[in-house]
Amino acid sequence: MKKPLLLLLCLLTSTFLLAQRPSQKGVSITGKIVDAKTNQPLEYATIVLKNTRTQKISGGITDETGAFKISTPKGTYEISVEYISFKTIKLAVQEISSNKNLGIIKLTEDASSLDEVFIIAEKSTVEIRLDKKIYNVGKDMTVKGGTASDVLDNVPSVDVDPEGTVSLRGSENVRILIDGKPSALVGLSGADALKQLPSDAIERVEVITSPSARYDSEGTAGILNIILRKGKASGFNGSISVTVGDPKNYQTAVNLNLRTEKINIFSNFGYSDNGGPGVYNSDITYLSNGSIDSLRIENRDNERFRKGFNGNFGLEYFLNKKSSITGTIFLRDSDGQNISTNNISSFDPSNTNLYNSTRIQDEDEIDQTIQFSLNYTNNFNENGHKLTLDFQHSANREIENAIIIDTNPETNATNELSLDNLLQADYVLPIGKNSQFEAGYRGSFQDLTSDYLVIAPNLDPEYNPSNNLEFTQNVNAFYTQFGSKINKFSYLLGLRAEITNIDIKLINTNEDYTKKYTDLFPTLNFGYELTEDQSFTLGYSRRLRRPRSRYLNPFENRASETVISKGNVDLDPTYTNSFDLGYLNKWGKLTLNSSIYYQHSTNNIARINSQEVRIINGKETNILVRQPINLSSEDRSGFEFTANYNASKKVKLSGSFNFYQFETKGEYVYNVTDLATNVSTPVTQNFDAKNNSWFTRFDAKITLPWNIQSQTRIFYRGPKNDAQSNVKGILSANLAFSKDILKDKGTLVFNVSDVFNTRKYQVESYAPSRENPTNITDQTFQRRMRQISLNFTYRFNQKKNQRGRKSGQRENSGGDGEF
Repeated sequence: MKKPLLLLLCLLTSTFLLAQRPSQKGVSITGKIVDAKTNQPLEYATIVLKNTRTQKISGGITDETGAFKISTPKGTYEISVEYISFKTIKLAVQEISSNKNLGIIKLTEDASSLDEVFIIAEKSTVEIRLDKKIYNVGKDMTVKGGTASDVLDNVPSVDVDPEGTVSLRGSENVRILIDGKPSALVGLSGADALKQLPSDAIERVEVITSPSARYDSEGTAGILNIILRKGKASGFNGSISVTVGDPKNYQTAVNLNLRTEKINIFSNFGYSDNGGPGVYNSDITYLSNGSIDSLRIENRDNERFRKGFNGNFGLEYFLNKKSSITGTIFLRDSDGQNISTNNISSFDPSNTNLYNSTRIQDEDEIDQTIQFSLNYTNNFNENGHKLTLDFQHSANREIENAIIIDTNPETNATNELSLDNLLQADYVLPIGKNSQFEAGYRGSFQDLTSDYLVIAPNLDPEYNPSNNLEFTQNVNAFYTQFGSKINKFSYLLGLRAEITNIDIKLINTNEDYTKKYTDLFPTLNFGYELTEDQSFTLGYSRRLRRPRSRYLNPFENRASETVISKGNVDLDPTYTNSFDLGYLNKWGKLTLNSSIYYQHSTNNIARINSQEVRIINGKETNILVRQPINLSSEDRSGFEFTANYNASKKVKLSGSFNFYQFETKGEYVYNVTDLATNVSTPVTQNFDAKNNSWFTRFDAKITLPWNIQSQTRIFYRGPKNDAQSNVKGILSANLAFSKDILKDKGTLVFNVSDVFNTRKYQVESYAPSRENPTNITDQTFQRRMRQISLNFTYRFNQKKNQRGRKSGQRENSGGDGEF
């Protein structure tokens, strides 16, 4: 009898206890988030719910109308609303037992934030900080299916010429970083490597024209910091992108991310198969005592083909709420072929044909890169007290083999291997509420070998450029900086010391070069907010430009016998003092950001044209040699502005303009040898020159019927002249249309790059000087023809253009923690 009674008692007790459990039926929380100043809805604002009993965190984000609807179990919640550069609102703790509408919640801009002063909404987002500007890639349709070069070419203040060379404010002396650090992703030859990094892997580009002491001093014009995409949304999500185009352009990009409470796995994979024609034409007029001696016409057609895979895989492990370890591995494996057919004709002064020949260069290239990165981040508290440690190792190999078919055939091969290691430590200590102290160390260590072999039986051994170069560069840097904000005035003062050791060995000629120098680089940055809509910034920094290994390697490019490019092993670094005054103003729908800048450089590195006499086809021929040298000085000043005008929800306009003036001073003395008499004659070239140039960019985004988005971009770079050349202006236009499909999970983008096929580099060069030339060269170069492409992107478990976490949350983006 006792056992049945005991069993019955247990059943009744269980039933009673179960009856006391709260109902798990969910409720809905709704509302709308708007900008308190403009009453415009804030898309992708974050609503955070924290259950006070279970401490479980959930929430959601707003849609394009600023509305949100969150399903959650009944309970008592702490509710907060967050949005980038806006003050977080925390609502009173409240019990929610039924559906609840929180109404309209208005957020105000966080004008007192030290590291986020202003933000302009949507795609053309411009964040102005005390020492940098940030341009978010966002919904830029014209770069869909493109590369990192295409992204940079659409960033205000930046220009990418037809050869792929990146310049900032008209200067090529720019440092390109990946996630705040030097990276193998930029490669041994930055222009070609950037063409292999898909645009879908890039989240934003930071333009730093007045770098703080935290950044290395490399790059006299400033720094471009490319931030790669990393998964930030909870759960498993990603996207797949496919592109087809003409000329041949097949690309696939996959982004996969998984984020939980303890780990964050992020990855980007891409495969490309590209090919297309290019043109390089050169008309050379040879002069003797001011009269035409002969003419040489070279019409070179290039066919470039490249297949490549790149992958970036990372794992972030959260040790606790304040610290994490992140490991990343990057792989790139590509191979390319470049077939150059150079049709050569020579004429006498009466235009009688002397001879014709064809020089064909068939070059194969293999580019392999592997990079490991390890990061430790410890956020001691929520006030910004932080320690980060970084280690990075990379290996980059480039192998090129070329067969040249000509009257005198030859072969050449290049094998380059670069091993790079980086150690970095950064410490940030907030002092009080509005001040901050920083200190850190960075060690960069590079070992590079380059073996260049030319086999040309008919080439005079004196002119055979075969060599084996060993290059070692070690840079140890220490920095400290202090910043504070006093009411509307803020400042950031820093000092960086760099110790550089360079060793260069030319094995074939048994030459050794050693360069050691220790330098101090002060930085000053000031900011003043007149009102919430107006602010001034003033910056000063001392910078340098170290010659890269390719600038030092004296090997010759053999695509042409008469126009030769080579390096200069005895280059010294360029030093620059840079000043920048910026102004930002917002008038309702119009935002204007402008700057005035001045730079003074000594030991300026410039590529110049000099003259040599060689025997070609049995005749003495003047050769044009292009190589870098150190000139005495360069002064550069300019003005730029960027404007954004949101006329309506369907029309958004933006434009930028940059005007700059430069003055170079210096002379170069070299000898020209008369092959008949073996007598050398010194030639003095004066490079004193003063000129100016400008470039402008206009962008229009318009919503068409059926919710089709259109984007038009027009770019013009004005003519530019220096001591030895006249460069003509370049006009180009891009056009794109996009349409969201599959309930906004998919997007189709139709893109036409260089609509009028006018992106050509045209230059007239004089050697050895304008005043007394022995040859005048007219060159036309077009690396890529008009490109038409169609891109399809499919997203799963993520919203289009989903925003990341607000600054200050647990996240490391490699350099995104500036004061």
